[in-house]
Amino acid sequence: QIQLVESGGGLVQAGGSLKLSCAASGRAFSGYTMGWFRQAPGTEREFVGGITWIDTSTYYADSVKGRFTISRANAKNLVYLQMNSLKPEDTAVYYCAARFGVATPRRVSEFTFWGQGTQVTVSS
Repeated sequence: QIQLVESGGGLVQAGGSLKLSCAASGRAFSGYTMGWFRQAPGTEREFVGGITWIDTSTYYADSVKGRFTISRANAKNLVYLQMNSLKPEDTAVYYCAARFGVATPRRVSEFTFWGQGTQVTVSS
């Protein structure tokens, strides 16, 4: 079992930046591919990006590529989502997720553990 807790959400103006954090606890952090998802009201949860553990390679949804950056600090059991050039359409609850292994999953069903989410609101 691994527990995930997101933080860093808030209200920001369009064009601004926010950095989300995801703290993992419960078992060894290494070995888990970490993902970020988001869900706006009335929509399905969608993939934002992920980072593998073995080489910390990252992969992103096209909608955020070039604006969002994922990083991780394995020694601190932390994963980050740096969000720049935010747009009103980025408004959503953002979730951190974990999946053991070296794959590059993108589907909700491919992740095993989830955080409770943190709200990000971008005003126009």
